[in-house]
Amino acid sequence: MGARESLVFKPWVIFNLAVLMAGLCEGHNKHVESRKLITTTGRPGSISIDCGVDEDYPDEQSGLYYKSDSDFVTTGVKKQVSPQYMPTHPQVGQMLKTLRSFPEGKKNCYNLKPEQGKGHHYMFRAIFYYGNYDGLQQPPSFGVYLGVNFWMNVDCSNDMTFYYGEIIQFLSTDTIDVCLVNTGSGIPIISGLELRLLNDSIYQIESRVVSNQIRYDVMTDPNFSTARYKDDVYDRFWTHFNFSGAHSIKRMTNTDIIGNNNNYGIPTEILRTATQPSNRWDSLSYSFSISSGFSRRDLYVYFHFAEIVNTTKDQQREISITLNGVTLAPITLEYLKPLSIGPQNFSIKGFVNFSIGATTKSNLPPLLNAFEIYMDVDFPTAPTYLEDVDAIMDIMQMYKINRADWQGDPCVPGAYEWSGLHCGFDNFTRITYLNLSSSNLEGEISSSFFNLTVMETLDLSNNKLTGSVPEFLAQLPKLKVLDLSRNKFSGQIPRVLMEKSNNGTMQLRLDENPDLCLTNACENNNKKKVLAIVASVVSILALLLFLSVLFIICRIKRRRQKGAKLKEEWSMKSKNMTFTYSEISNITSNFTMVIGEGGFGKVYLGTLKDGTCVAIKVLSASSKQGYKEFQAEAQLLMIVHHKNLVSLVGYCDEDDNKALVYEYMANGNLRQHLLDRNTNILSWIERLQIAVDAAHGLEYLHNGCRPPIVHRDLKTSNILLNENMQAKIADFGLSRAFLTEFASHISTCPAGTLGYLDPEFHSSRVINKKSDVYSFGIVLLELVSGQPVITRGEEAIHIIEWINPLIEIGDIRKIIDPRLQGEFNINAAWKAMEIAMSCVLPIGIQRPDMSCVLSELKECLELEMGSKETQRTECQILSNSLEITPPSAR
Repeated sequence: MGARESLVFKPWVIFNLAVLMAGLCEGHNKHVESRKLITTTGRPGSISIDCGVDEDYPDEQSGLYYKSDSDFVTTGVKKQVSPQYMPTHPQVGQMLKTLRSFPEGKKNCYNLKPEQGKGHHYMFRAIFYYGNYDGLQQPPSFGVYLGVNFWMNVDCSNDMTFYYGEIIQFLSTDTIDVCLVNTGSGIPIISGLELRLLNDSIYQIESRVVSNQIRYDVMTDPNFSTARYKDDVYDRFWTHFNFSGAHSIKRMTNTDIIGNNNNYGIPTEILRTATQPSNRWDSLSYSFSISSGFSRRDLYVYFHFAEIVNTTKDQQREISITLNGVTLAPITLEYLKPLSIGPQNFSIKGFVNFSIGATTKSNLPPLLNAFEIYMDVDFPTAPTYLEDVDAIMDIMQMYKINRADWQGDPCVPGAYEWSGLHCGFDNFTRITYLNLSSSNLEGEISSSFFNLTVMETLDLSNNKLTGSVPEFLAQLPKLKVLDLSRNKFSGQIPRVLMEKSNNGTMQLRLDENPDLCLTNACENNNKKKVLAIVASVVSILALLLFLSVLFIICRIKRRRQKGAKLKEEWSMKSKNMTFTYSEISNITSNFTMVIGEGGFGKVYLGTLKDGTCVAIKVLSASSKQGYKEFQAEAQLLMIVHHKNLVSLVGYCDEDDNKALVYEYMANGNLRQHLLDRNTNILSWIERLQIAVDAAHGLEYLHNGCRPPIVHRDLKTSNILLNENMQAKIADFGLSRAFLTEFASHISTCPAGTLGYLDPEFHSSRVINKKSDVYSFGIVLLELVSGQPVITRGEEAIHIIEWINPLIEIGDIRKIIDPRLQGEFNINAAWKAMEIAMSCVLPIGIQRPDMSCVLSELKECLELEMGSKETQRTECQILSNSLEITPPSAR
């Protein structure tokens, strides 16, 4: 039996309100009424915005907490739909009752700052409902941009229809703009905007940007309307689809569905229903096409299965999937264990045709619970260079510049460039011209102007700027025109600026600044003032020196007393950091989101009552570790505290249910950031800072703890990064303390990982501090080179084997991660390599102590920082002799 659907593609989904309202059956109403209202934003990192409402509110249907859009946009007008068009729809609640219209400006933008930010997959959903709010019965058509790239065109041509567009994007920045663009076909409007954090392990698609075309729950139940949050933890909209000639099967209870295998978070309500043909020989067939304008776009199909029939021994259900003429490997479902089949390794362009049937081994018909189709979206345009964007944003905030069109990206798309500035292209889009004349600017010249490093013209005339003219303006390498006239500057003009003006390399305007001195007399007067001030200051310093010595002596005594008191307070506080298993379940929303897994068990994302995100490790029944290790970790972490060690928030110890509650590290682990597929490339300075942070943490374990602690399993996946990219070491709780304070080694079974384990262990069976030093050296090599610890191919190659030949020929540039594009100091790079290679020497006694490693790494970082500072101050000279490539936008 088959169904065929041929659509003229539009990048939004259309819902007819009259049809859907008629489908609200009595059973569905009872289901909705029985839900307990929970005021929540959904998953941590999600944002729910109701456009046009005055106050935040909880939605009774979904339990989501919606915020007014007033904090996300600075322009537009709040409106209500006409009374006769007032909708009541269970899927979107009261969102359609209000909207925001944008009668002024070509581009108006919402600025979104999700908690997790860059490095994560997010689903964006924008909802539009005209509802004849203006009484003109003239539905508009307009464009929508996500960031700097075109997302969709919205045509609200049906008064009784709401539209929504869904798109999934991997964020490379901490903020993202959603912009409505007036295309001359009516005033843009928007009803709602929703941002949902997804599990990074799902929807892994190379393009990183896809739009949803179809999301179907396949069933024949006529009472089904739609499903979303809370049924769907990712708040996806699921609609009903019926295969012709098929019938539904349903499991009456949902408690037996095994959610741990449900990586895609498919709602249990959908998994407990399925569709199958009437007999074993028929198949479930479906066709979908997009319009010819998108015929070259890639399509991605996801199939979701769950065996909900408890088959007998003589029954077998083996399923065959044929997708666009290619037959996939047959699958056999396990009872009550969900299975999702993602995109295959071949291109599907413009047209999907699939058939799901039974294999010859099967004596049961095939079944299907749900499926989704996504389309590749072309987002070719890169945003403006990040340092330029940060600089202009700082300038706008400092001077409180209020221009209606200063929204979204300042340069891109070019048709919507901000007023008063122009941009050029220099490997990246850069700001080259800035005119803030007559902008009522007050105060001193912001240092943020110095970060606009390719600016050629700067006009700050006719404002109320005060203070001295900063010398850093002369260090902008490409600045040719500087207009500071008609302000209130004082003091002397920097000599370098005057020299540039005199030799014709810069047009400098300083007229009508009455307190600004243009002669050498100012310099002589300043010298006299300085001498008088120095004479006064010297007499005061002697007195201050005496008082300082006295103060230091008193402070040392107080610190000793305070340290003893804090130790006692912490001991008392730590006893109360316990959670019940019920509390753990609530914190994790019934163990919904798995963010990691190890020998101890699964790691879940949770949220405490105060909104704090936490990571919760739950001891699994099959864990290789047990109760003794759990106790050891909990007790150890309660007394070990350092800014570069992941902190323990609390723990659960209730019968067989045991869990550890850690602080949540928003930017994941270091391994994720070093992967080739990660577009958010760590800069050289960031890598050195991460190395210093990790060295701080390990040095504290070795030399700051009594007895010392050996980590035993240090690796890039155990180095976590918080929202500020500060590195912290995790999973040291299963290590063992030395038997005595002066013991030299520990002989227990290691928790080491292949590639990081000390080669001496194979002969000595000994794990000690120098074993950790070896593991740290491997981590440092990964940071420097970007290479995995073991390269898989015809023959596995360890990172040391890969690096040694390059060191012998002295080719450091082939060692350093090529994604850095040469943006590193060569001396700092060699020093980092020397440190790493000293750590991985084959004999442990030859390796340095972590205190020495930390000291050397700090010098390495200072060397790099000093190089950057020298490069900045000498940029004008360097630009004449070197081709400077800016770092990749992040």
